[in-house]
Amino acid sequence: MLRIGLTGGIGAGKSTVARELAALGAVIVDGDKIAREVVEPGTPGLAALVEAFGDGILAEDGSLNRPALAAIAFSDDESRARLNAITHPLVGARSQELIVAAGPDAVIVQDIPLLVENQAAPMFHLVIIVWVDAEERVRRLVESRGMAEEDARARIAAQATDEQRRAVADVWLENTGTEEETREAVRALWSERIAPYAANVNSRRAAEDAPAVQDRAYGERLVGRLWVTLGAEATRVTAVGDTGAAAEVVLADGVATGDVAGRLGEAGFARVGDTDEFRGSDPGRAVTVRVAAQGPAGA
Repeated sequence: MLRIGLTGGIGAGKSTVARELAALGAVIVDGDKIAREVVEPGTPGLAALVEAFGDGILAEDGSLNRPALAAIAFSDDESRARLNAITHPLVGARSQELIVAAGPDAVIVQDIPLLVENQAAPMFHLVIIVWVDAEERVRRLVESRGMAEEDARARIAAQATDEQRRAVADVWLENTGTEEETREAVRALWSERIAPYAANVNSRRAAEDAPAVQDRAYGERLVGRLWVTLGAEATRVTAVGDTGAAAEVVLADGVATGDVAGRLGEAGFARVGDTDEFRGSDPGRAVTVRVAAQGPAGA
């Protein structure tokens, strides 16, 4: 299974990218759609929101009045945190149900508006950022969604900055041209990177002739990905060199390289023979991970 995190600022055009990925065969797990589902009338999620923010967030028919909730929840950090504490666990649980149902060989694209803010990037093989500058997003929100300009700017200001998004981006997809140009870019990304990456992961195979990418910021992302993958079975994970393309892992006492090879393979790092070296399955980036086992377990 290949898991892709898709995100970008409100109004950036993630839905266009998601639709094209779905047409190409990806299974889309839409965070916004699920967020609406878990607070439908009669759900525990809606009851919790009413308890936290009052009956004023309800429409006359008993459904959630989203603009009313947004006006309260995005007014300050404390209110936004209270909203997130209610909705995020519900969305996470439903998302996991859909991922399991998709099957082990699927390409899963999780459309998560707050992926960066929630520091969820290490959970994914790839993170795709859809980008449009803030002024264009304001224009789109006002003209296409009927949002008041003040509300649009408040929503944008409450989200991650472009710099924060760049720090986690494996793919920076500029959605500044026509819709067809964006779709063409997605198709190229699928054929050149996503589909072969998925095939490599499913076969536990390293990518051949992956390019060396000079990206010092990737080192931190690589370390985060390895910690998420290995958890307590690693005692140290460090980036090596200044290109961001290599890391070293020291395993806990008694844990052998063979014990973690399967999980590393699932995470996109294929073992080279019976050695302690693993290489990335991503055809878009050459990566090397060296694992040092300690204790008596052996390989």
